[in-house]
Amino acid sequence: MIRYLTAGESHGKALTTIVDGFPSNLEIGKKYIDFHLKRRQAGYGRGGRMKIESDHTYVLSGIRLGKTLGSPITLVIKNKDWENWIDKMSIEKTHSQIEKITIPRPGHADLVGVTKYNFDDIRNSIERSSARETAARVAACTVARKFLEEFGISVGSYVESIGGVYSLSEITKNLFENKIRKDFNAWDISKKADKSQVRVLEKADEEKIIRKIKTAKKKGDTLGGTFITIATGVPIGLGSFMQYDKRLDAEISQSIMSIQAVKGVEIGLGFASANVYGSKFHDEIIIKNKQLTRRSNRAGGIEGGISTGLPIIVRGAMKPISTLMTPIKSVNLKTMRPVDARRERSDFVAVPACAVIAESMLAWSLAKHFLLKFGGDSIEETKDNYDTYLKKLDKRITDNFK
Repeated sequence: MIRYLTAGESHGKALTTIVDGFPSNLEIGKKYIDFHLKRRQAGYGRGGRMKIESDHTYVLSGIRLGKTLGSPITLVIKNKDWENWIDKMSIEKTHSQIEKITIPRPGHADLVGVTKYNFDDIRNSIERSSARETAARVAACTVARKFLEEFGISVGSYVESIGGVYSLSEITKNLFENKIRKDFNAWDISKKADKSQVRVLEKADEEKIIRKIKTAKKKGDTLGGTFITIATGVPIGLGSFMQYDKRLDAEISQSIMSIQAVKGVEIGLGFASANVYGSKFHDEIIIKNKQLTRRSNRAGGIEGGISTGLPIIVRGAMKPISTLMTPIKSVNLKTMRPVDARRERSDFVAVPACAVIAESMLAWSLAKHFLLKFGGDSIEETKDNYDTYLKKLDKRITDNFK
């Protein structure tokens, strides 16, 4: 069983995560983790914070000479901006006059946070609910990503739309219709998307989306959008229908929905399935190259809570950022009078970054179920278990049904 916890505030001294449960001898280094942290910070429409921070990981435990020890891995990401917040984020009581924030932003955790935790300063809600926390998640989940790569499983993503402007790539259609090459690799999608300022796959669509973001900036407004996250090389049999909390699709949905500002998740053509006949949605079972497979992949690589062996396809929807430079209405909690919502330094759009974070969360969910099924205290033991499973997999159905 793998697990991780993150700790730290948005403008605190650092973010920290402890990753536990991965087998020993997995090759991983700081450079690999930092690469994916940098990807999280990219994208047109990001705010001033990204000009300050340049995220790097400090490994405090769990890795020696480039390999995991099987012990808890401690990762730290320092916040450079903390130098500007030393008084405001002081651990000890301070004699400095710290202005309390009393005007909540609609759409953020400001109001519910102070209500739930009995705060008299919205700053206490802002700091932990901030999407800055996802830097620690990406660091933690990058360990899972590296683990999956040892078994030929790759994860990728791209932006499908921003502000209602869609990038209609043929790849999306081909994924759902299972018309992709056998050697298709999800990471190849990310490499192509990363070349775009907004992580779309079509250059012409990139220009349209950037124009939309520029319009939002001029208005002091923000935009959301949709993204698609994919995993390839996933074997048949991850997850289970035996209990509600063992279903792979349930695990994935929860992990993607846990990302700040994500308001919708679907596996495969999830919501579209409600509008068509079953004959037009379900993936027909066929024999191809002497192996059982599906004619299409509208189920997104999961049936009955179990992976089918086809690419896992997850679509997520991110709402517009809550902080508006041209604020909407709120209430000052100190005076209980109507006012404009408070402005806090923020992004105009963060869908490209959200897609990268979703890659990380998907990798974690898959690694969790992979280790639940195949186990192993060392990476070598896990590989032995997996190889044995694959050798017997092709014969399992034919032998059982003779």
